Amino acid sequence: MKVYVNKITGIDDAFVTLFVSKRSWTRTKEENTRAVCDRVLDRDGRLRDNADQSDLEQFQKWMDILTKWSVRHITLLRFVDVSVTVDGLHRAGQDDWDSHAKRFDNRIIRNSTRINGSNFDYELSSWYEDKILPTDMAAKELGLELPNEIEHNGQTYVKAVNGYILKGLEDKPDVKRGLYMLSIPSSFVFKVNLTEWAHVYKERNQSGSANPEVKECCEAIADQLEQFHKQFNRKLWLDLRN
Repeated sequence: MKVYVNKITGIDDAFVTLFVSKRSWTRTKEENTRAVCDRVLDRDGRLRDNADQSDLEQFQKWMDILTKWSVRHITLLRFVDVSVTVDGLHRAGQDDWDSHAKRFDNRIIRNSTRINGSNFDYELSSWYEDKILPTDMAAKELGLELPNEIEHNGQTYVKAVNGYILKGLEDKPDVKRGLYMLSIPSSFVFKVNLTEWAHVYKERNQSGSANPEVKECCEAIADQLEQFHKQFNRKLWLDLRN
């Protein structure tokens, strides 16, 4: 499994909320704030290596204020979105991640198991490799040749991955996926605002009871968020009252 935090957006919007809330907003201040963010951040929301020191200091000051107050005023970080791609989490773990789809405002798209061309062989996610052995693969190891066709209840079934399918339906994606195991690797992309991410982190981090690969996914995202900005750290996610 590989996890990629693609970009963080909306930090400038979150800064502006601080001025609006305190009634210190002016249009000039907002434009200046967005200009500083443009100079300090690259297109993916990372700090630029060549950022002007005075701009960087101002940006960090705003970040400290934002993260301090967002612990109690959780709407502030709803203005900040994170885009994440996960490659190869096993399907059962993806289903666990899907349970938070409401937190993502339903912004999650996954590998389909039903469209033509999305055939899965005896693939296992990296976490399941060397932990389980599908029956077909075990039979092959033992030198057992399973027949290409069998008769069942007076009908013919054709050999497929992990079992048999009624003859004539063996190329139907909706039928084939009935034999897929939850250990198959699956990929997905999702977006989440940081307030809702804090909840997901509380539920799926290393200290919880989630599936081990789901924990790995959660902690990898947390690592990368802090690499973007030091203030976006585990203490914030655990302290935020959402």
